[in-house]
Amino acid sequence: MTELFRRKTQEEVEQSILNVQKGRFKIILGAVSGSGKTYHLLLEGNDLKKKGIDVVVGCMSRSAGPKVQNQANQLEQMPVIGWKKGEVEQCDLDIESILERNPEVVLVDHLAHRNRPEAAYVTRLEEVMMLINKQISVIATINIYELEDIHKLANEFTSMHFTNDECVPKHTLSLADDIKLLDVTPEVMLKRLEEETMDQHIKSSLFQKDNLAVLRELSLRVLAGEVNEHLDEYRQKYGLLGASGATERILVSAQYYWNGSLLIRRGDQIAKRLGGELNVVCFRNTGHRLSEEKETFKRSMVQLVEKLGGTFEEKVLKKDDVADEIVEYAIQNNTTRIVMGQSKRSRWEEFWHGSILHKILRATRNIDLFIVADRAEKEGERVLPARQRKIDENPYRRPSDQEVENRIDHIKRGTLKVYIGAAPGVGKTYTMLREANELREKGIDVVIGLLETHGRSETLEQVGVLEIIPRKQIPYKGVTLEEMDTKAILMRNPEVVLIDELAHTNVPGSIRMKRYEDVEKVLKAGISVISTLNIQHIESLNDSVKQITGIRVRETVPDRVLRMADEIELIDISPKALRQRMKEGNIYRADKIEQSLSHFFKTGNLIALREMALREVADDVDERLESWEHTKALRGPWRTEEVICVCIHLGSNSELLIRRGFRIAYRLKADWYVVYVQDHPLNDQEEKAKEHVKKMTKRLGGHFHTSTVSDRRKVVGVLQQYFYENRATQIIIGHSAKSRIEEIWRGSIVQKLLKETRHLDVLVVAHLHQ
Repeated sequence: MTELFRRKTQEEVEQSILNVQKGRFKIILGAVSGSGKTYHLLLEGNDLKKKGIDVVVGCMSRSAGPKVQNQANQLEQMPVIGWKKGEVEQCDLDIESILERNPEVVLVDHLAHRNRPEAAYVTRLEEVMMLINKQISVIATINIYELEDIHKLANEFTSMHFTNDECVPKHTLSLADDIKLLDVTPEVMLKRLEEETMDQHIKSSLFQKDNLAVLRELSLRVLAGEVNEHLDEYRQKYGLLGASGATERILVSAQYYWNGSLLIRRGDQIAKRLGGELNVVCFRNTGHRLSEEKETFKRSMVQLVEKLGGTFEEKVLKKDDVADEIVEYAIQNNTTRIVMGQSKRSRWEEFWHGSILHKILRATRNIDLFIVADRAEKEGERVLPARQRKIDENPYRRPSDQEVENRIDHIKRGTLKVYIGAAPGVGKTYTMLREANELREKGIDVVIGLLETHGRSETLEQVGVLEIIPRKQIPYKGVTLEEMDTKAILMRNPEVVLIDELAHTNVPGSIRMKRYEDVEKVLKAGISVISTLNIQHIESLNDSVKQITGIRVRETVPDRVLRMADEIELIDISPKALRQRMKEGNIYRADKIEQSLSHFFKTGNLIALREMALREVADDVDERLESWEHTKALRGPWRTEEVICVCIHLGSNSELLIRRGFRIAYRLKADWYVVYVQDHPLNDQEEKAKEHVKKMTKRLGGHFHTSTVSDRRKVVGVLQQYFYENRATQIIIGHSAKSRIEEIWRGSIVQKLLKETRHLDVLVVAHLHQ
């Protein structure tokens, strides 16, 4: 809070005054041409016009269809300067006319455009920045591959060849006051292709499903990076320390030693698979000059980090204890996970001199610690190849009756599309209804199965003439409650049904407990479903959402429900725009606005949730892309035959460990097990807790195993045997809740496991404040 009362420097005051005198700059970002940027540009212009703001069209795509042209006809269009580049018609902004007209907002299509040779400004971006400096606000459009450097990645991961003839500098997004991503699935783009006439070259190359998926993932990840920078600035401004919970930040602590490259590669694999950032640090004592061998190790490690796109830093030891230095550095850099090698000291050396690993575990309870297995001397640096698909040894094998039934069910099943948002009010239901009306116009039989408008008039207007299935009346304790009538939907048997709020818990007396279970029933009947979901309702993100918002979300959807979705589309909006919608009464009723703005809808929460949503959808795109064409996956390969074992007790952190185990296993394509070793008779409360975590494991797709021992000292031995029998490659355990004195007096299972499992990777998960 001290930041609020700090006096600004003269430079900050001058910059603030300059910002006041400038127009605003908003960018609408798309993955590819045809994603709807021009339409949304004009749609936003018309919304501003309705609010009494003076808006004009500076320039727009010449290949606009009737839907786009209809939006353009409602706005004043400025003259443009036409010219030819070879045989291709081009148009430049008429800057003089715009300045003379002096509107409040100018709509500018194709920000990456290069002007005619004799123009006063070389690029359209330069013209836009000039208009902004003249206090004229600009809303512009751009494709992800038109950002400098991103087109190189696009060339690497697609079959296209993007040139930098029409690119904008990579810092362009940071110039914008607001960025809106238009997330469109490859399936939607391919449908548009069928309905529109496009250039044959584009049709045969760019509009391939895998190319579209790669460009979509790039746009999601690039914007997530921009959002993360804003989040860091916000947290720094208000003195918020530690990780935000929105993204993984991996810190590799290595020495100039033969295993340094191994640790860096392992850290990079973790960062990529979990959608995080890689940071490598080496602490050294300046009193000692590096040997020739260590200088060689240092050069190779620095080159490797640069190649992997991480950051490398060498730090001078200021304290006697390197563990304290590592923890302090990790906290300052908002680290979520420290990656280290196994201790080289013997048990007696650790007794006399202490263990760096144990000291770090005691020093921090809020950062995960990943300890890389000590097996490199035997196996060398393990390059983690793509997991091979299991090939049926007998291609002529006749499928079982159950396999045949499963295949038929899959063929008959309806398709599921889910609109995801970072928070309530982003426009998921609005967009769902708009799509339904478009489907109806095409002759598709679509109805509303369940709609929650929350009193939002603009959402209600989108219903139009869509048929609504009446809700079912359910008597409960003297009152009548309403719920979706699944039976009526099945009897009506439409082609498509809209079912809002996928994570909803049904009212008491319903046949099924959760709405997603009703959706599964509808899909099985061959009816397609379009639904909505907020990012905080995904079950495996529950702990991260609690860390961000301080609120434990009780209504969740198992991750498997999203995995079965045929399409997932993100509805993106900036936190500032969302808070403005809240203030205008477009989300909640008036008596809830102030409370919401000061709690869940705080700017920091919304920035973090937005970043989380962008990264989660990007990861989903990557998962689907890997199933089509593994070589084009942006996150790189994973291990062969990874097996993860999650060790739990029946304490408060067991759910956290299970959720963490699931997320890691899913990202690594690993088999995973939850293991509980019972060392005493359980009371009723403990039996209930055991049954709860068992059901949770099964719901998330894991295997639950219980062993019983008569003596607590045998727990580690039983766990070791289980790891061996199941060929575990990584174990996940929680931080010890014991004090240092208790660990010395009674012993610590965590420390014993670390000593006895040096051949395995070990993740020690931090305790989150409940």
